[in-house]
Amino acid sequence: MALIGYARVSTAEQDTALQTDAYGKAGCERVFEDRLPGLSQTRHALAAALAYLRDGDVLAVWRLDRFGRSLPHLIETISALEARGVRFRSLTDSIDTTTPGGRLIFHVFGALGQFERDLIRERTKAGVERCRARGRKGGRKPVITADKLQRAREHIANGLNVREAAARLKVGKTALLPCRPAGFRSAVDS
Repeated sequence: MALIGYARVSTAEQDTALQTDAYGKAGCERVFEDRLPGLSQTRHALAAALAYLRDGDVLAVWRLDRFGRSLPHLIETISALEARGVRFRSLTDSIDTTTPGGRLIFHVFGALGQFERDLIRERTKAGVERCRARGRKGGRKPVITADKLQRAREHIANGLNVREAAARLKVGKTALLPCRPAGFRSAVDS
């Protein structure tokens, strides 16, 4: 069983010393470090740490926020580790999936994450239903009116292609999709 650490800082001004000191005290054999300046989303050291871990190993993080971007991401990643036989330990949050209590806490977090997603889904559905009850359809407003659509059909019937008809009506050619006859293709479609 190897204890492997993962450290992450978000800015160039930050330093991983606090995290790496904690890993040294915990007995980590190896520490992978990500330094992510700006809005960088690629965590190469995390990917390397996850690839390095073997069945029976323990991945240690200083705090949960140094590891997961969100609760669902954290749960998904730790679940994937558990499926590979890798345990997880957060040094300052006292979460340790090598113990029955730690696994319980992790599963409670998972249930809370699912509960949060279900609540968001229910609120969204209720909001959409309220809007529909008030006569709102949702989505973008149509770009083209029935009058413009009729004029576009006339332009196309008189020999203009879709692009030319759209330019005359000052709309995009995709707004005129209802004007095209079935099976119609032109050079502008490609």
